[in-house]
Amino acid sequence: MQNLTLSWQSAGALGATVYAGSLLVRRTGRASSALVLREIATVVGLFAVWQFAGQASVMGTGDAVSRGEWIWNAERGLGLPSEAALQRLVLPHPLLVQGANYYYASMHFGLMIALLAWVFFRHRESYPWVRGTLVLVTAMSLAVQLIPVAPPRLLPDSGMVDTAVQYGQSVYGTTIDGLQADAYSAMPSVHVAWCLLVAVAVIRISPSRWRWLVLLHPLITVTVVVVTANHYWLDGVAAVLLLLLSYLLQWSGARGLRRLRSRRQVLLPEGRSDPVRIPTS
Repeated sequence: MQNLTLSWQSAGALGATVYAGSLLVRRTGRASSALVLREIATVVGLFAVWQFAGQASVMGTGDAVSRGEWIWNAERGLGLPSEAALQRLVLPHPLLVQGANYYYASMHFGLMIALLAWVFFRHRESYPWVRGTLVLVTAMSLAVQLIPVAPPRLLPDSGMVDTAVQYGQSVYGTTIDGLQADAYSAMPSVHVAWCLLVAVAVIRISPSRWRWLVLLHPLITVTVVVVTANHYWLDGVAAVLLLLLSYLLQWSGARGLRRLRSRRQVLLPEGRSDPVRIPTS
């Protein structure tokens, strides 16, 4: 099973091409179509950065394994439940295991793309904060992942099974460009960060009473990343903290921008038709 189908070079070239296309379309007067192309170029460009950072973070397996073992032992010291114990509950059920592998490989990107499209076309006013939070939490996660950490499935004494390899569903094989997905980026779990962002966005934006069902996505995702031996519990905790920080930065930035615009708003005093701008200092 292939998770990534473009190298960072291919994704970067595609993003640049689409962005150039948006400029040409804008010159024809079709501003709406140009905006759609620009957003597609932005997402593809972010994917290129993701790919590049993933390749750059693979600096060897020795220290990565020792860091993974430190996290594993720290969790035991904190009294957290064993990931291996949860996995043993699922291993006797092949369909559940294969379903978990598929969910891990496909729903991570699939639902995020669906969210961006839904917000962009149906709730445009909310798109800036969703995209901004996504960019921030992804950038922070990639920065942390520059320090490689082996996931539980690569720890020799964890007792956990690499379920994706067991059923031939691993996303960490060779892609069509001859590259590999980063197998040593366990900390933090971007899967957890993204699924929580999807849930927060849907609950905050959608007026439907069924919107709370989206909470199933983070619940399933957290279970999946653990039973497939791709992440530790603490990977998810770190992802939650980074998402909260990203959300706060996005909120404070938007609030500061509104204040700046308010200070610079144009006043029309009584008896005058020419605008007078408020001094900014």
